[in-house]
Amino acid sequence: MDRALIIGASGGIGRAVSAALLARGVMVTGLSRSADGLDLTDEGAIAAVLGRLEGSFDLILVATGALEIAGAAPEKALRQVDAQAMMDQFALNCVGPSLVLKHAVRLLPREGRAVFAALSARVGSIGDNNFGGWYSYRTAKAALNQMIHTGAIELGRSHRASICVALHPGTVETEFTRKYLGRHPAVAAEEAAENLLRVIEGLQPEDSGGFFDWQGHRVPW
Repeated sequence: MDRALIIGASGGIGRAVSAALLARGVMVTGLSRSADGLDLTDEGAIAAVLGRLEGSFDLILVATGALEIAGAAPEKALRQVDAQAMMDQFALNCVGPSLVLKHAVRLLPREGRAVFAALSARVGSIGDNNFGGWYSYRTAKAALNQMIHTGAIELGRSHRASICVALHPGTVETEFTRKYLGRHPAVAAEEAAENLLRVIEGLQPEDSGGFFDWQGHRVPW
């Protein structure tokens, strides 16, 4: 891997992945809303920021997302579902990464191995949902998984050696999860970054369109 593009490089996981790649000698381009104006809820901003980039990248990782937006916490019951809160979740956790994929296709090499990966979450799995709750976040991530799977099919026609996947990083100690860790075991962002890179480095073309956890195991849809 020679060049990597990290979307959400100022976040806990994005920053840790960037550092791990730099330590490997990879040339890293990191983008974020705070530093570069990359607002994932604004397609114009996405097109403008990505449009300034040249060349191709061996890895494009979308490491963005939020559990709580505008003070709306994950719902515990149906009565808490709110239309605006659900729309906000879709805008940031599904539509944003989807638009990055749309505008980043030109940055993937036509020939040779390249990976486009977006951070998803196990709670977005329909088959693995045994506890309920977190309606808006779950459904937004499930929709993102479908976008990644569908996008991988199209990429397979034009970029035959490219791999497009959704990744579950596990429970990571970041500002993103601080309020929701409770007694759940979590790992430091640096460990999560190494886990994710290990999975990415081991992906094969036949894995494109898949949903994998931090151990490289397939997550049910």
